[in-house]
Amino acid sequence: MQPLPTDPAGLADAYRVAPGRHVRTNFVASLDGAVSVDGRSGGLGSPGDRRVFRVLRALADAVLVGAGTAAAEGYRPVAADSAVGRLRAELGRPAEAPIAVVSRRASLAPDDQLVTDAVVPTLLVTCAAADARRRAALAAAGVDVLVCGDDDVDLPAALDALADRGLAQLVCEGGPALFDAALSAGVVDELDLTIAPLLVGAGPGLVPGPRDVPARARLVSLLTEDHVLFTRYALDR
Repeated sequence: MQPLPTDPAGLADAYRVAPGRHVRTNFVASLDGAVSVDGRSGGLGSPGDRRVFRVLRALADAVLVGAGTAAAEGYRPVAADSAVGRLRAELGRPAEAPIAVVSRRASLAPDDQLVTDAVVPTLLVTCAAADARRRAALAAAGVDVLVCGDDDVDLPAALDALADRGLAQLVCEGGPALFDAALSAGVVDELDLTIAPLLVGAGPGLVPGPRDVPARARLVSLLTEDHVLFTRYALDR
């Protein structure tokens, strides 16, 4: 077990992956498995966890997130003058990165800050069953609307569509429902799980319910800082 690097370049080296398509999920959880406190993940965070969060966004081509998590956490676009944008520039990446919101019902408002404040257009990953007028309104507001699937979002098709746009390496920030769907679709390559030294006592877990077939994972690396564990697991598809 090694200490978590404090410098951005060293941290980026610890989490960088080989070129090509790759989907990693990033979560923080308590010792008893909760992924939020009062509905937000920030209550479990630490300075090290925030550094990892920023570097994973800096390394990714796009951020993938469920509509519920985006709303609950107050998601904003990745701007050039943000901490992540500056880090991306330091690492030789385009400063801005798109946010891809996954929603079966196209639950993103045209006046949401993810739409109005975006320099790089926000993407909406939805399905044909979503209200056509809502999809049209979002497209008119500048959102890149991807219709993937009929009655529900087809995640493999969505990842193909994102890769066609040059967005091959993704960091998925949840929530648990999207993570569970991605596991079931067999599209998750890596789980980056920060384990906070807290006992919360209640709250939703990393996976919302029992799985028919457990997903197997292999430990890739284990880092630590201030009693917090930073794990990387490769998942068998």
